[in-house]
Amino acid sequence: MRELLRCNDPVLISAVEALLAGAGIDALVFDGAISTLEGAIGAFPRRLLVADDDETRARRLLIDAGLGAELREAGA
Repeated sequence: MRELLRCNDPVLISAVEALLAGAGIDALVFDGAISTLEGAIGAFPRRLLVADDDETRARRLLIDAGLGAELREAGA
């Protein structure tokens, strides 16, 4: 699994999940439960991950959608 983005914005996470799903790319959101439990202090951002084989295509899709600035560095 490769991390594409990490953020505290549930709307952004949902939008990226929908974008990826529309392209047939499965994504997993990690740390969603702890992020909800901690309230709004932002100490635990959610992480969105995709399969290694989907990383390049997912990154290109997000860049094309204008979300390239949200991406984590490849291999980070």
